[in-house]
Amino acid sequence: MFDLYLKNARLVLPDKEIENGSLLISDGKIAQVNGEERDSAKVLDLSGARVFPGFIDIHIHGAIGVDANEADADGLRRAAKFLVEKGVTAWLPSLVPDTSENYRKSITAIDELIRTQDEGESANARALGVHYEGPFVSEKQCGALRTRYFRTFTGEINLPRLFAENAVHLTTLAPEIEGGIELIKKLREENWIVSIGHTRADVETLDAALTVGARHLTHFFNAMTGLHHRETGVVGWGLSNENVTFDIIADGVHVAPPMLHFAARTKTPAKTVLISDAVSPAGLGDGEFEIWGEKISVKNGKTENERGSIAGSVITMLDAARMMLKLGFSPVEVSRMAGLNPARVLGVEAEYGSIEIGKRADLTALDRDGNVVLTIVGGRVAYQV
Repeated sequence: MFDLYLKNARLVLPDKEIENGSLLISDGKIAQVNGEERDSAKVLDLSGARVFPGFIDIHIHGAIGVDANEADADGLRRAAKFLVEKGVTAWLPSLVPDTSENYRKSITAIDELIRTQDEGESANARALGVHYEGPFVSEKQCGALRTRYFRTFTGEINLPRLFAENAVHLTTLAPEIEGGIELIKKLREENWIVSIGHTRADVETLDAALTVGARHLTHFFNAMTGLHHRETGVVGWGLSNENVTFDIIADGVHVAPPMLHFAARTKTPAKTVLISDAVSPAGLGDGEFEIWGEKISVKNGKTENERGSIAGSVITMLDAARMMLKLGFSPVEVSRMAGLNPARVLGVEAEYGSIEIGKRADLTALDRDGNVVLTIVGGRVAYQV
């Protein structure tokens, strides 16, 4: 792997933005920030493009017709290629509740993807593990999830694990289900990351979940009880508890733009994570599609299933970042919400999520119109206009 030298860039660092900055990338890592050009390095002139840490999507079910519950490793690779063209450098394929047999097939495919994703000349968005959205969630807050596959906890987790070394295992659950607090304890003992979602838990139950290790909330506002001046709800608990972070779908459909601004500014960009929650029709435009055994329509960027519920999104992390920039958040704040914060939720911030010397060179550069002109994954050019 040759060294890369990026120049004439607007660098979005963890605490500031640098005009006319430069980066030296060596052995797949960031070696210098605003250092001297090396004769041996390949030089890329970015002509003023803004360089962010690569976007990390911790909640995405699929794109371009690929569904993580159904796809083989080749399908997941196609999705990863699409994502890298949208500035995503790392992701968690996310599974909805399903049969045990389908879960095993999905995990086998993700394992193969992780095992082979660093091979070859090209680089795509890097799968870091798996996100199980359910099956331990509330039927009363099911959203678009299939209730026939929901479970309660009976002493064993019984969810297939990835064999890949250091793979992340994240699950969204409702702590009020039967055995929910004991489930969280067992998951944490086995090094799972636990997020609370699809829930109507009361404050006492939420506090108990936090005590045993559930410190994050899934797609804030959606599939949870809201805020009321006499009922705290899951939303009120999340906003008022400084020990909790949340992720949010910044598509302007799941959450209205003024509420996106309110939530992220109130919680602060330091504790807000952007996600896509994209489903397989993402990237295919409007039309009629079938996912998870039912038909959905996509019209003007909004999904709707046969029951009239929103069925995931069709955005990417690039769209989410653009939305937050449009709402007045600074590039530094957006870089935290799309890069560093998701890395922290996953426990991989030592390597991922920010432009700092010694970290992986996972980067995306946007032009002044917000279009991706360059994506670098592990020091390799994965996409370039």
